Amino acid sequence: MTEKRVCLGKIVGVHGIKGEFKVKSFTAIDTDIASYGPLEDKFSKQSFSIKVTGHSKDLLRIKIKGVDDRTLAETMIGTELYAPRGVLPELKDEETFYETDLVGLTVLDENKKEVAKVIGFYNFGAGDILEIKLSTGRSEMLPFNKTYVPEINLEEGYIIVTSTAMVFIEDDEDSNKC
Repeated sequence: MTEKRVCLGKIVGVHGIKGEFKVKSFTAIDTDIASYGPLEDKFSKQSFSIKVTGHSKDLLRIKIKGVDDRTLAETMIGTELYAPRGVLPELKDEETFYETDLVGLTVLDENKKEVAKVIGFYNFGAGDILEIKLSTGRSEMLPFNKTYVPEINLEEGYIIVTSTAMVFIEDDEDSNKC
């Protein structure tokens, strides 16, 4: 199995005419994006050596080795920048997780019965959200907090969701009936 990778940022624009990029960094300290060695695109087809050159409003400015003009840079807008999970520091706090470590976990109810798999992790600005795929094939989103997800066991590969979360999921299933 190939090592998991973590998306550390995304190219969202260009800056100037010499091939600089505006990047939304997903690292805790935005400039740390350059600390993890060469980054890759989503499909591991391209590798990028990057250097932080500054800030442009709330975005980071970077230079990618070999990209020296705006035209080429513009073709790369939307590119996500990934690093192998192994180059990231180990988390010291038991309550902190890398998103990639959560995706793929089995979702158990409070009776430890399998009900779903974690298929995504998002934050649209109002808090962290887990996307789970139920055994019925339908996906649901639920808040990622202690009320809904009281236990996470990375070693054994599961999370437990509360009956509160399951009530909402079951209610949605009932509302689809005519």
